[in-house]
Amino acid sequence: MATVPEGGHTSVRSMLPILGASTIGTSIEWYDFFLYGFLAATVFPKVFFPTLDPVAGTIASFSTNFVGFLARPIGGAFFGWFGDRVGRKSTLIATLLLMGIATALMGFLPGYAQIGLAAPVLLSILRFLQGAGVGGEWGGSVLLSLEYGDDRRRGFWTSWPQTGVPVGLALAAIAVLAFQSIFPGAAFESIGWRIPFFLSVLLILVGLYIRLR
Repeated sequence: MATVPEGGHTSVRSMLPILGASTIGTSIEWYDFFLYGFLAATVFPKVFFPTLDPVAGTIASFSTNFVGFLARPIGGAFFGWFGDRVGRKSTLIATLLLMGIATALMGFLPGYAQIGLAAPVLLSILRFLQGAGVGGEWGGSVLLSLEYGDDRRRGFWTSWPQTGVPVGLALAAIAVLAFQSIFPGAAFESIGWRIPFFLSVLLILVGLYIRLR
């Protein structure tokens, strides 16, 4: 694990690989995390809770959304402990893979009409894994920037991973709007909503390439 230099000076050029790895990875993870929230009010009540009335279905859908927020501090604590022992880079690769696999599986997950009650149960489990992944990612990315930076600009270095939150939110919104226009109406509820989850695989590959290098 790197240590913060005592009164030293770290150049922007030397920090670029660290900032790029942490910020891009964080943006990808928040894209995955926010993508669920956009669909929780529109698609998921019909796909995973069709036997409930519209209001109850929406409440049930947002309850599974809450599972991700519940898992975030758990993931942060676990991966913080894990990162102190095996290193920050390995931890961030693990959180990226965890989030990417969970998100991709959501895209493949059959609805209530195909597998019954197992569909919302599996959805909740995958949402928990998403929350654990983003919790570990966020804390780990900030710590990575902190540990490689210097004392004089510690706040500046650690601010960069925070930009992943609005970037991920914007990417998720753009993806949902784009595929709603490509697959209008019932087509979006059947297949269109799944494609943004599949795109997460490509984003994860980009993030892994950057982090491994």
